[in-house]
Amino acid sequence: MSPGIDLQGSFIQLLTSLGLPPQLAKVVWIPLPLLLMLIAATVGVLVVVWLERKISAAAQQRVGPEYAGPLGTLQPVADGLKLLFKEDIIPAQADPWLFSIGPALVVVPVFLSYLIIPFGQNLNITDLGLGVFLWIALSSVAPVGLLMSGYSSNNKYSLLGGLRAAAQSISYEIPLALAVLAIVMMSNSLSTVDIVGQQSGYGILGWNIWRQPVGFLIFWVAALAECERLPFDLPEAEEELVAGYQTEYGGMRFALFYLGSYVNLILSALLVAVLYLGGWELPISVDWITSLLGLDPATPWLQVITASLGITMVVLKAYLLVFLAVLLRWTVPRVRIDQLLDLGWKFLLPVALVNLLLTAALKITFPAFFGG
Repeated sequence: MSPGIDLQGSFIQLLTSLGLPPQLAKVVWIPLPLLLMLIAATVGVLVVVWLERKISAAAQQRVGPEYAGPLGTLQPVADGLKLLFKEDIIPAQADPWLFSIGPALVVVPVFLSYLIIPFGQNLNITDLGLGVFLWIALSSVAPVGLLMSGYSSNNKYSLLGGLRAAAQSISYEIPLALAVLAIVMMSNSLSTVDIVGQQSGYGILGWNIWRQPVGFLIFWVAALAECERLPFDLPEAEEELVAGYQTEYGGMRFALFYLGSYVNLILSALLVAVLYLGGWELPISVDWITSLLGLDPATPWLQVITASLGITMVVLKAYLLVFLAVLLRWTVPRVRIDQLLDLGWKFLLPVALVNLLLTAALKITFPAFFGG
């Protein structure tokens, strides 16, 4: 596995060469990754919203947005500006504090989860030893915000939507955690960087999707349910609940729900790419290529090329999963709430538990193949 680029060290060295003291250079560096994460996630949402419109239009043999910028690329910006300038009201009988805090509790944990997403060996904000555990803990906060929003709106449709959201999240968080636990067991680490490193060395054959095909399916289905994507959008089913917990919201508070939904979809696609599809690793091992060509992996220009390819691979893998999620929206009908809960508790949970136990047994029996 190539060593990658130390962005923090390079940036601090650049600032010190310009005359800044090393301590001040470190202080300047601290907010930059967080700011870059917020900007990248927001731009990613705009791109995914545009892609969803165009892919949906193609699936239904329509054109989609065309007039707002080239090929309608400015349509998501127009949507965002519309929500930004719309009137933001609080219903007279609503609880103002809970009504205002709910959307923030939905969005903030998703953004914080981006801290553990690696785009390369050193291209991540932080390499936490408990990164996967942090993500699972943060993902359990969002249902509280949804339930809080539904309850505080003083609207029966909102309350039903909030209750459905809480029930749905609890039902699918456990299979999701069990599927991830099997990956952690194979990798002997909770660090996302270590999990990608465990998949390196054999190209596409070393990716976890081949050793955990059942876990991959469980994770992807549960992730779609956590994101409330069709066919699992029961908490905001328009035909039944108007808009569920979002019914009484408008303006920027509604925009936070809209933003959180797409940010969570991108996060889920990135996590699948990291946990099951080799992360930044190419289908052909970089080590094989460099050894075949007789190149030194520590060469600066080769590190830049490797880092660029790594970012490209993570984005392409995430795009493939987002494309599948959008395609599912227009090809699979919405399930009933009882079918949704039955799928989570009576099927995915037992299968995920069996998969975890089987992974533990195979790890003991074939330690070389299962990361022993």
